[in-house]
Amino acid sequence: MAESREEETVSAEASGFSDMSDSEFLEVLDLEDDEKSHALLSKPGCSSELPEKDDKPVSLQNWKRELDVSSPMERFHLKYLYVTDLSTQSWCELQMAYEKELPGVLIAEKAAVLNTGASIHLARELELHDLVTISVTTKEDTWAIKFLNILSMIPTLQSEGCIREFPVFGEVEGVFLVGVIDELHYTAKGELELTELKTRRRPMLPLEAQKKKDCFQVCLYKCIFDAMVQGKVTPASVIHHTKLCPDKLLGPSVLRHAQQGGFSVKSLGDLMELVFLSLTLSDLPVIDTLKIEYIHQETATVLGTEMVAFEEKEMRSKVQHYMAYWMGHREPQGVDVEEAWKCRTCNYIDICEWRRGGGVFSSTLTPQPKKAK
Repeated sequence: MAESREEETVSAEASGFSDMSDSEFLEVLDLEDDEKSHALLSKPGCSSELPEKDDKPVSLQNWKRELDVSSPMERFHLKYLYVTDLSTQSWCELQMAYEKELPGVLIAEKAAVLNTGASIHLARELELHDLVTISVTTKEDTWAIKFLNILSMIPTLQSEGCIREFPVFGEVEGVFLVGVIDELHYTAKGELELTELKTRRRPMLPLEAQKKKDCFQVCLYKCIFDAMVQGKVTPASVIHHTKLCPDKLLGPSVLRHAQQGGFSVKSLGDLMELVFLSLTLSDLPVIDTLKIEYIHQETATVLGTEMVAFEEKEMRSKVQHYMAYWMGHREPQGVDVEEAWKCRTCNYIDICEWRRGGGVFSSTLTPQPKKAK
């Protein structure tokens, strides 16, 4: 929302709603289990809720025993998925499953890479708006902040300006997905373009396998954003999947921020009605072009860009395949033999049952996570 010289937006990292735009993701504090947290202005966040039972990660042995009685969505207590959950799944599904089951294996080197990528994202955001900290006490407050961000960005898009960290959410092939678009701007031809920022440790472009993963991610963003501006995402759908309470009164900090932005609301339902009305009446265009920008982390040098062709049929086919795992219709799969090179950088190479089984998921092992070097 506009204040003096710069646009001002807020986001709720603590909720896990933010979808880290870079290739990897960090652990997140689930607001439902936290009595009080804070929402930081548009700080790049994380993409995934992590499963725990009695404050301990679920073991792989329990995972195997539970395969017949519950789906991953049920075991991990997930109401929805993040776009980066599916894009990570497209890299190696079994690696993603291990990360869910053994969330404490994030090595220091990887954490440093993620922090550097997040800093670059944040620096770009600060070019457009200031940071504001908003106290949140409920999950309704957290989502309210996201809705306020959307309301503040719609006028900028209408005036063909540039925005960053735009929240998106909606159903794709029956699954509710949430994420954050890095950047939306208009080209010289007047087309709405999505730009996704990817940071690289080495000063070189990624291999084709990594590019495919990134392309799949931006195609999902386009699909969800287009549905939002076309009125295909409804408040009822959001409430059904997130289990939010629309009658919940917003917290005092959130209310003050809403009033400063000129929005007269009291409950989450009031705000949702305003957001969806604004989306449908704003006459915003769908995304015309997709671009991925690769940047060297150390020097911030642009290594190159990749223009992405949107193939909706292929994208939906992939989502259907990945959802078969989440719904418990099949076990997780590792990489094909041709892509076994991916295993060299995997933290779970020493316990991977797919590798030991020659490309077949085995339930005879009692794995322990690879120790950080």
